[in-house]
Amino acid sequence: MSTESLLSVRIGASPPARLDKALARDVPEAAALSRTRLARLIAEGAVSSGGAVLGDPKAKVEEGQVIEIALGPPEVVETVAQSIALDVVYEDAALIVVNKPAGMVVHPAPGSPDGTLVNALLHHCGDSLSGIGGERRPGIVHRIDKETSGLLVVAKSDHAHHALAAQFEKHTAERAYLALCHGVPDGGDPRLKGVKGASFEAGGVLKLQTGLARHRTDRQRQAVTFEGGRHAVTRARVLERFGDAVALIECRLETGRTHQIRVHLAHAGHALVGDPVYGGRRKASPAVIGEGAAEAVNAFPRQALHAAVLGFAHPDDGRALRFEAPLPDDMTALLASLRG
Repeated sequence: MSTESLLSVRIGASPPARLDKALARDVPEAAALSRTRLARLIAEGAVSSGGAVLGDPKAKVEEGQVIEIALGPPEVVETVAQSIALDVVYEDAALIVVNKPAGMVVHPAPGSPDGTLVNALLHHCGDSLSGIGGERRPGIVHRIDKETSGLLVVAKSDHAHHALAAQFEKHTAERAYLALCHGVPDGGDPRLKGVKGASFEAGGVLKLQTGLARHRTDRQRQAVTFEGGRHAVTRARVLERFGDAVALIECRLETGRTHQIRVHLAHAGHALVGDPVYGGRRKASPAVIGEGAAEAVNAFPRQALHAAVLGFAHPDDGRALRFEAPLPDDMTALLASLRG
């Protein structure tokens, strides 16, 4: 296990005026560096550019500037290993791919101190863990929300974590989600032509391209922005439609930001079925899809979103790996109600 690693960050377009804010925006999410951790690293003299230490969080930065962050040896965290069943899709010495159920939090946090995917991985993997982000823990390369089901790859070594994180950052990893949304994203809908950041590509694929940043008043939410924020691109195509009320869609991520699909679809006026945060009070009409189907849609208890496909190059030998996870039972039942 390496004792120290160096993370290089290139400052993107229209950077915030301050070093700390620019890093908070542009450090890859896979690096798992919180704002608090970044502030501490700046204070410790671990942040530099061109060989010069940047110790002032208010220092100005420029677009294209390369900033290096020296990460010390990982600390052992107190997260406990718990014997929790895992749906392991693939595993070798470098990584593990799991099919996470809806309702499971990925990483311990206030309000969810245990019972998480990380607790389960600590038990399953033992000492074979990555130390990325300053903590010795399973290498969470990317995350999906608590109430989203589906595929996740987790690194078991620092080398695997760096290599996988680079693929996600360069957008070479394949990620496809299945979702049920309100309404039908249709290129013929004149309303969508007026939605900023929305366009249609060949084959009727809806492309949503915006910035995403924390909501100004609700820090637990993300919001679409066109000034600053993290660049985010989602593509969605309709697989099946149920009148004009609900559609089964496939979403492909070019970038992977927090709540990206949920925020983008809500921005387009097609919030995900069951989404308690971005879905508002939207309901399906019994007059359009029938009473039973409408009841099932309106009672669905979580965002109807499933990470169905995950593909990447193996960090050790470069061979292509691709995995698929079938829809979970609750979404399968919902589709049966709509089709019935």
